[in-house]
Amino acid sequence: MKGELTRRQWIAGSAGLGGALALGGCATAPVWPGTLDGADFTRGHALRDRRFPAPAGPEQRARLVIAGGGVAGLAAGWRLRDAGFDDFVLLELEDRSGGNARSGRNAISAYPLGAHYLPIPNREAGALRRMLGQFGMIVGTGADGAPVYDPYQVCADLDERLFWRGAWQEGLFPQSGLSANERDQHAAFEAEMARLTDAIGRDGKPAFAVPLACSSADPAFTALDRVSFAAWLDQRGWTSAPLRAYVRYCCRDDYGTEPEQVSAWAGVHYFASRRGWTAEDARERELTWPEGNGRLAALMAAHIGDRIQPAHTVFGARQDGQSALITAFDHHAGHSVQIRADVAILAMPHFVATRIGPDNGTPGTFSYAPWVVANVSTRHHPQGVGVPLAWDNVSAGSDSLGYVVATHQTNSDNDGPTVLTWYMPLSAMPPAQARHVMQDRTLAQWQAIIADDLIALHPDLAEAITRIDVWRWGHAMIRPTPGFLTDPARIAAQNAPAPLLRAHSDLSGMSIFEEAHYHGVRAAEAAMHHLGHPFDSVLA
Repeated sequence: MKGELTRRQWIAGSAGLGGALALGGCATAPVWPGTLDGADFTRGHALRDRRFPAPAGPEQRARLVIAGGGVAGLAAGWRLRDAGFDDFVLLELEDRSGGNARSGRNAISAYPLGAHYLPIPNREAGALRRMLGQFGMIVGTGADGAPVYDPYQVCADLDERLFWRGAWQEGLFPQSGLSANERDQHAAFEAEMARLTDAIGRDGKPAFAVPLACSSADPAFTALDRVSFAAWLDQRGWTSAPLRAYVRYCCRDDYGTEPEQVSAWAGVHYFASRRGWTAEDARERELTWPEGNGRLAALMAAHIGDRIQPAHTVFGARQDGQSALITAFDHHAGHSVQIRADVAILAMPHFVATRIGPDNGTPGTFSYAPWVVANVSTRHHPQGVGVPLAWDNVSAGSDSLGYVVATHQTNSDNDGPTVLTWYMPLSAMPPAQARHVMQDRTLAQWQAIIADDLIALHPDLAEAITRIDVWRWGHAMIRPTPGFLTDPARIAAQNAPAPLLRAHSDLSGMSIFEEAHYHGVRAAEAAMHHLGHPFDSVLA
């Protein structure tokens, strides 16, 4: 594209992304229709700067307040109603709930704005399986009690492919052009991950599990948290370029972070924690929908119904006697309210919770990865040499994480208009610096980077792109840096007692749906226990 960033500029500089983001863009107007949007920075920065008036009117009362409508808050609300508890309110800062599982829609298809799939859950994820059954995603049980999943909601073939040396191949690790040493290193790595997948700690728990709370506390495994994943790989001599590129992709995919900054425990967890329990041969498959995890968020929100109050920024939370005192700004009404609750669940990122009251802990070592997600509308499906179009499409030569095809589950002929959801974690520079760059770039500049990346893979898209919508996540996900398992701030937040309970995937150090859901359910059950409401736990 004349006057725009070129592919060579995009990959220039340290780790590619840093060089591209540091360059001054030439674009002054968008080349395509589109929007530049994201989490509400204005409301978020008002919370950071405490720019809200004192509460007006009489104090309100509620038995339970959930502060935050991301996956954890929605899971808490789902569990409360599932257990027959209805006297609660959920306050959400944004105009829509869902957190980074939100979605969008255009005339072609629904599409994700963030998280786009859920791996088949492990046996230990009892609460999650219960919910999936209620939502029609589990449709029966096998002879051994294992769940049967609706095949139309399990990712259809082909699920993933890699652009490697000029052609598309199935899978995400190169299958050709490797030296004997590169093949041997990959085989050794896979064998070690298989061993750790089956490993059991001295406490009888799996070494690595999802949810994380079900993992072994055996020091033989938790000691991995003291070093980075990159250093752990170095210690084993696993230095081949294809293997390290693959590992880098995986760390950036789940954590938005480079292997040099990811804890070795978290790095191994990515590969060794998934043991999907299913009656079919689908243990390593994913559940996915055109709108990604927006499907799950919408179903939870519908289950909660009118208990959700959007456009409410909670900016105060403290214990007052035996109660929780919650202060929030109602953006629609234009004034602040104060709610006295018997118990509150702060279902928000740790960095937010620590800002809204003196009783909510210290910042600790928590840090957050910024992301850019784009939904690219095209007149036809992308073409290419090699295996056919997959759901997840990744290039070995790009710093992006590639794209998923929003219509993969609904259009099997690989023809006609579609939406490509493109992902980029801004991991090649410190997160605070990346957030500034992300916000400073114009729509046209982001569109140029995104289109250039896609057209380098698919020249046929040069005349096929009709629209590029860009979504920015300033604090998309927690970064599991070395030491996160033993961080006192994380442990204190996870163990916070009533009346101010905590729930968020931050408490696991991993921004994945299962962790957010677990903490939401855990907090809801703790709240019901505190209130004396009868229930049978579904966490086992």
